[in-house]
Amino acid sequence: MNEQVATIGHARDTMLDLALRFGPRLLTAVLILVAGFIVANWVSGAFTRMLERRELEPPVRALFTRFVWALCVLLFAIMALQNLGVELLPLVAGLSVVGAGVALATQGVLSNVVAGLSIIFAKPFKVGEYIAIAGVEGAVDDISLSSTTLMHADRSRVVIPNRKIVGEILHNYGRVRQLDVTVGVAYDTDLTAALAAIREVLAANPRILKDPPAVVAPLQLGESGVALAVRPWVLVEDQGAAGGEVCEAVLAAFRARGVSRPVPQREVRILGGQP
Repeated sequence: MNEQVATIGHARDTMLDLALRFGPRLLTAVLILVAGFIVANWVSGAFTRMLERRELEPPVRALFTRFVWALCVLLFAIMALQNLGVELLPLVAGLSVVGAGVALATQGVLSNVVAGLSIIFAKPFKVGEYIAIAGVEGAVDDISLSSTTLMHADRSRVVIPNRKIVGEILHNYGRVRQLDVTVGVAYDTDLTAALAAIREVLAANPRILKDPPAVVAPLQLGESGVALAVRPWVLVEDQGAAGGEVCEAVLAAFRARGVSRPVPQREVRILGGQP
């Protein structure tokens, strides 16, 4: 019993001794870390406001801001470790070994990050532009270090790892798209009047861009009528709505002007008589 009491008393004395010896240092280190987070948030916020006055893409601004924040926290962490009396050289060596192992285990993630940096600085496309890459297409919604998110026409999101983008053939449509509408009219139609009606419809639609000018011209001579190409330009976000509006307005204009639509016709000849 006396031995247990002595052991407990010895442990208590040891803990008190450690608290007296290292308690102030530990408290100081915690205060340094807290001050580091406060300073990092303030510095990164000021840096973000400064970058907003520059013509930089949002992913680039976010990358620089995170780097500044991490650098500030790292500096204060080093100060806290030095206050605790930790030897930094062995710690750095140990972290290097651990970092090498982590790098080998996360090769795919690191390749995405490297590809993301290449995309951010090379700028093959920007947020808001419509692109086709790796068999998918859509408007660029977000560019991060690991992936690029596209907004598809059906309002679904397509997330592409950045390593699948770098080195592939990229089709960048920019911020505008050209509608592909084909309208058929009968052969006896006044083409000049029909084309004028289509141009009036396009001029009256606020979604249709005036520059570049729309392409309105005969496209093909079919079996029962003439196919007219209607190729106006619209913003990426107006592509879906504008196509339906143009078709509806062209049909109404043709009906008002008496423009006849082609009717499929077949001439059947019976050769020889019945037995």
